[in-house]
Amino acid sequence: MTNEIRNNTNEVLRAIEQLKEKEWVDLTHAFGPDSPHFSAFEAAEFKPLFTHDDGFFAQSFTFPGQYGTHLDAPIHFVRDRRYLEDLDLKELVLPLVVIDKSKEVATDNDFTLSTSDILAFEAEHGLIEAGSFVALRTDWSKRWPDHGLFENKDEDGNAHAPGWGLDALKFLFEERQIKAIGHETFDTDSAVDYRKNGALVGEYYVLDQDTYQIELLTNLDKVPAKGAVIFNIVPKAKGASGFPVRSFALLP
Repeated sequence: MTNEIRNNTNEVLRAIEQLKEKEWVDLTHAFGPDSPHFSAFEAAEFKPLFTHDDGFFAQSFTFPGQYGTHLDAPIHFVRDRRYLEDLDLKELVLPLVVIDKSKEVATDNDFTLSTSDILAFEAEHGLIEAGSFVALRTDWSKRWPDHGLFENKDEDGNAHAPGWGLDALKFLFEERQIKAIGHETFDTDSAVDYRKNGALVGEYYVLDQDTYQIELLTNLDKVPAKGAVIFNIVPKAKGASGFPVRSFALLP
């Protein structure tokens, strides 16, 4: 091994040791057959194939790609866009920005993030840097694993859940040149916007940027507004429109 290679290897190992000294925050729900899920999907099914009495323990897992904390690839909504396997590894590790609107959501479950909310965030924390992953903190994840609280339907059967406004998304992607987004709810759009538009226009817009999003994040209340890094580790399922993900943050 040459000195140059040896020095480079040591540099990587030193970086890993430094990272391990930081605080790591798991942003992922553990999910199972009883977990909240999109109403059009069947519940997950976990079955044992072999037990330790057979010599080893193995299981079969059946669930939609969009289940639990998961990554939506561009092809999920938009034709002729990338599948999960096409995402570059470096796209999955990004600077993390967290916009906290948990107080607003506590009093207005239909809260919809607007461009003015982003500008107010930037007035306090500075401009959102290009290439960032921007997460919307609503504390909706604290309703997990209660199905009823998560769907939050009124007596007429209408759901009430917060989300991103289309104007805010366009501002982030077109003006701030961010890379990806994430949130704590089932959908990108707020429930009230979905009823108004008759479609998930915000979710389509995000995936039409040929990028991904992470849904059903948790523990965003443990992450600072800026300075952390998000890792989105996902299996490389061939031809997949999405898959459960292990998302976590390294704090500064």
